[in-house]
Amino acid sequence: MFRNYFKTAFRNLRKNKLYGAINVFGLTIGLAACLLIGVYIIHELSYDKFNVNANRIVRATMEYSNAGTVNTTATTGTKVGPQFKRNFPVVETYARTFISHNVVKTGDKIFDEPRILYADPSFFKIFSFHIIKGDAETALDAPDKIVITQSMAKKYFGDEDAINKTLTSGGKDLRVSAVCEDVPQNSQIKFDFATQFLNLGNGVKDETWWTANWITYFLLRSEKDIPVLQQQIIAYMKTPEVRTDARLQGNDYLTYHLEPLTKVHLYSSLEGFEPNGSIRYVYMFAVIAFLILIIACANYTNLATAQSAKRTGEIGMRKVLGASKRQVFTQFMGESFLITFIAAILACILSILLIPYFNNITGKQFTADALMQPLPVIALLICTILVSFFAGLYPALILSGTQIMGVLKKGFAFTGSNNLLRKILIVGQFSISVFLIIYTIIILQQMHYMQTKNLGYDKDHVIVLPVGGDMLNNFQSLKDAFKQVPGVEGVTASYETPENVEWGDGITAIDEKGKHDISLNAMPVDLDFIKTMKMQLLSGRDFQQSDFALMDTNNNSANVHMPYIINETLAKKIGWTPQQSINRTIEKGVTGPVVGVVKDFNFTSLHQPIGPLLIFLGRDFSRDFMIRISGNNIPYTLANLEAAWKQRIPNRPFSYHFLDDDYNKLYQAEERTSLLFSVAAILAIVLACLGLFGLAAFTTIQRTKEIGIRRILGANIGSITLLVSKNFLQLVGIAVLIAMPLAWWMGNRWLSDFAFRIPVQLYVFIITAVVTALIALCTVGFHSVKAALTNPVKSLRTE
Repeated sequence: MFRNYFKTAFRNLRKNKLYGAINVFGLTIGLAACLLIGVYIIHELSYDKFNVNANRIVRATMEYSNAGTVNTTATTGTKVGPQFKRNFPVVETYARTFISHNVVKTGDKIFDEPRILYADPSFFKIFSFHIIKGDAETALDAPDKIVITQSMAKKYFGDEDAINKTLTSGGKDLRVSAVCEDVPQNSQIKFDFATQFLNLGNGVKDETWWTANWITYFLLRSEKDIPVLQQQIIAYMKTPEVRTDARLQGNDYLTYHLEPLTKVHLYSSLEGFEPNGSIRYVYMFAVIAFLILIIACANYTNLATAQSAKRTGEIGMRKVLGASKRQVFTQFMGESFLITFIAAILACILSILLIPYFNNITGKQFTADALMQPLPVIALLICTILVSFFAGLYPALILSGTQIMGVLKKGFAFTGSNNLLRKILIVGQFSISVFLIIYTIIILQQMHYMQTKNLGYDKDHVIVLPVGGDMLNNFQSLKDAFKQVPGVEGVTASYETPENVEWGDGITAIDEKGKHDISLNAMPVDLDFIKTMKMQLLSGRDFQQSDFALMDTNNNSANVHMPYIINETLAKKIGWTPQQSINRTIEKGVTGPVVGVVKDFNFTSLHQPIGPLLIFLGRDFSRDFMIRISGNNIPYTLANLEAAWKQRIPNRPFSYHFLDDDYNKLYQAEERTSLLFSVAAILAIVLACLGLFGLAAFTTIQRTKEIGIRRILGANIGSITLLVSKNFLQLVGIAVLIAMPLAWWMGNRWLSDFAFRIPVQLYVFIITAVVTALIALCTVGFHSVKAALTNPVKSLRTE
């Protein structure tokens, strides 16, 4: 019996190649999308869960109020870890962490490594990074020890045993104490080297609540202790002893929040070592896969129901020969399962082929092995069964429930509820397609706006080079050498690049009205910063060489002061105009005058409004050179910069990147979302049109004789095309009307996350509606025109 079912199913596929191909292709695309997106979702949800103690690990985040402004950050001071360990018994241990880049060398091998982790000795007790060689308990118990990953062991020592070999970093010889497996992709903390936290220098040896540059993790005795400890911390930070120690006054406060490690990646608004994911995007990706699968299932149901009119003889004969309703139902469900399982096999092959492109969209590094893991395979199998069942259920019920005499007399009725279902499915398909198209256009417009917005500075053609170690001793020499390179238009340096200023600080502004305490962001820079970054001064001047003499504290002069430049937002917050600000006094550890007011520029993500900013002269804080080049002959300019670098800094590789790349990294999540929605919108409209193409072909065949008669009676090609197309176009029009309000609402909701955003434009909806209608018209019109051009005598000959 089952052999007969499969034989019939294969014959039906061969007989109806067009419909079979549309069904298989649509289901293949839907299942491949589900498989790939499923792997991504599983990966995102698994973040940090490989740690044995994952449920007991929390990250401490800092919240403080200064001059009425509340600030939050994922970083803390050095005192939080040891102080909480001493005061709260539920804290088993802690680890302060920091990731930085530095030069690592051994023998003639020297590299600028971007992922060097500095951590307390308990780090490998808290986290489950698998140690292959060495002892996790003692791996970081001395300042001269360093742990390296397998990849780094291979990179620096080849096939030799790396244990007890020496690496030099930051001018200090470190002994390899352990080798661990490469860090999993689903870890927030990604490192290639790990050494002791105190190797960062004298600045971390003193315990302080402030100077919050470090990420602190706690291992608690039990997961249940998290809410208890949270309440204890809030109460403890309010005690007089702590407030005095933290130098808190008035209504200012300092406290800490605990974030479960497994929740940080998708649920935290505070970034740590890497940009966070978002549970919202996980949901969006899941919905996209589901919508594409719905369109594919709708195609199958539509075409299977439509084709049923051609199988009336088969169904009638089966029933006459004794086939029960259950047997006919089983046959057609079997066909559905067969087609879906063929599609599932093709989906696996397609997914493997598409992995490199999918990695470009998601920013991950998935391999074919990720698709073959038990969870994705089981999920695909369950999805295949469900799709087979729901896609084939309605056609199977309709066909198996048809009465014998009715089928033999009239054939299968292609009207009534069946026709209504087809219309609903077409409307649903195109509603999804139109929604995805409009939503994608809104995202792409916002991305274009962010790429082209005037940020208040020019990010193009700016090379960023690291400043570190003893380079400050040769700072001026190197800067002068860079200035002499042909094609270089300006050279400066700063603690942070201007697209993402995170330094939090506080000042006291002094004028005739008194003192104003203000919390803000601060930015230490070198000379020529304003000019090199092409910022606009609203009043005053830029920093100049003579300012260094006034800042010299060695002369013990009462005239020592620090010159400051402020942005216009800070001036407004104090109550000054740009012109009034000049020579007003600001106190930030060192008192000094405002020498300039710079026009507001975006120094954080466009998600955030522009806040108050203080720029001060602080060459010793510099971590990055910024070199503006003309862009006329970039390879030649880079070659000359490298030559100047190697001549003066021979012990450090010439490792550069461009400032606009740093800016683009701020919007990686949005960029990936726009790519995914673009692909989804294209797939949705293609699949919807494929289904429409198949239905139009079938409908045209059903009406071939009607069209022939109309042609004989004088109907022209245009009227025939309109006759066949108008019902489909009406359904597309209804779909457009349904999708537009939803797309408008979702688009505005997504844009609400940006302080700087585009308005949702009406023309986007109009153009989308027109283009969708034209695509549908072309899809249906192909068959209409073909039928209209057919010789009517030939169409009627078989009547």
